Amino acid sequence: MIGIVLFITALCLLFVGYPIAFTFAGISLLFGWFALGADLFAFMPFRIMGIMNNTILMAVPMFIFMGIVLQKSKLAERLLESMAILFGELRGGLAISTIIVGAFLAASTGVVGASVVAMGVISLPVMMKYNYDKRLATGVICASGTLGQIIPPSIILIILGDVMGLPVGDLFKAAIGPGVALILAYILYVTIIAWRHPERAPAIPVNSKQRKQAIKSALISIIPPLFLITAVLGSIFTGIATSTESSALGGIGAILLAIASGNFRFSMLIDSAKETAKVTSMVFAVLIGATAFSMVFTYTDGDYLIEEFMLNLPGDKWTFIALSMLAILILGFFIDFVEIAFIIVPILTPIAESLEINMVWFAILIAMNLQSSFLTPPFGFSLFYLKGVAPKTIKTTDIYRGVIPFIFIQVCILIMLVAFPNVFGLGH
Repeated sequence: MIGIVLFITALCLLFVGYPIAFTFAGISLLFGWFALGADLFAFMPFRIMGIMNNTILMAVPMFIFMGIVLQKSKLAERLLESMAILFGELRGGLAISTIIVGAFLAASTGVVGASVVAMGVISLPVMMKYNYDKRLATGVICASGTLGQIIPPSIILIILGDVMGLPVGDLFKAAIGPGVALILAYILYVTIIAWRHPERAPAIPVNSKQRKQAIKSALISIIPPLFLITAVLGSIFTGIATSTESSALGGIGAILLAIASGNFRFSMLIDSAKETAKVTSMVFAVLIGATAFSMVFTYTDGDYLIEEFMLNLPGDKWTFIALSMLAILILGFFIDFVEIAFIIVPILTPIAESLEINMVWFAILIAMNLQSSFLTPPFGFSLFYLKGVAPKTIKTTDIYRGVIPFIFIQVCILIMLVAFPNVFGLGH
């Protein structure tokens, strides 16, 4: 039972706000020393060396770097301005354009914070100017900004591929269907709201000259990054390059696009590298702490107890899937997707394998579920990103209430993915 107590203690400390990486490492050291002695940690250097030599995880900093460079090259600003004019004459057109741009940024950057902040700075003031409902406007921005969690190249898919021992290219392919379904569901929701309540998402006047200029500007803004996305994902899907090699291609391509756009500065490159180092350091610090945690948890037979409990549940794999998805959804209210991926997923993976579940399908279910962790109050990161750049007239409660319908949409798509995987090109 020491492993179970270790797990519960870790969750309690995370809930009260202790630093994630140090929590995992610290309690693992204390519990491991108490239960098994100091000799256990003689294996830690070998585990850390294994992480350092992991070529799959090398893709994480490269894709983060690609996203930050593209964000700093003003891609989001030009694209949002053009799309707002193109769709502005439609009811809810500004919100629909925000969703489309959010999907585009997800495929080209994959950095949730950058996407939410960019759209919050550019799109939110425009929607407020034309009397959009605060809750609808903030909900659309937060939900669109989190699309980078499921649409390739997604950092969480790379992490899940490593943790679950799955090819990242297979996960990228499998995620396209659910990602597109989520985008269409968001657009459908906005369209219904605009049709039933026109005052919540009014149309804006656009003249023909503005429309022609917007079409030209949109093409100029879309084609270069679209070419980069095609090159990166295409090289993975066709087997020409691994995800790690494609991430390097994406980093170089992002720099070339920044140069072509005229926004390249060496200071921008240095800032992008620094931000990449910060984000990557956070991910790998959590990974090292999680490695210590999983080692102690395994050696105290905590994983065996959970596996035995799950395998003895009535309903076979369906009960396991329901409980695991519910657990991840609830944990997402309080802790980040990185901790869930490194701590919870390694416990669930061997159970899913023993139940002969399609592991790619199971990984996509987890990724879809983890996306909700960015939106769920009270600690959803997207909510805080948007609040940091929103006008003072936008209250935190407006943002919380705004994301609730989109969380519901995500849960509905997740249920569809469980019930009808063949529709998305997957199987049980």
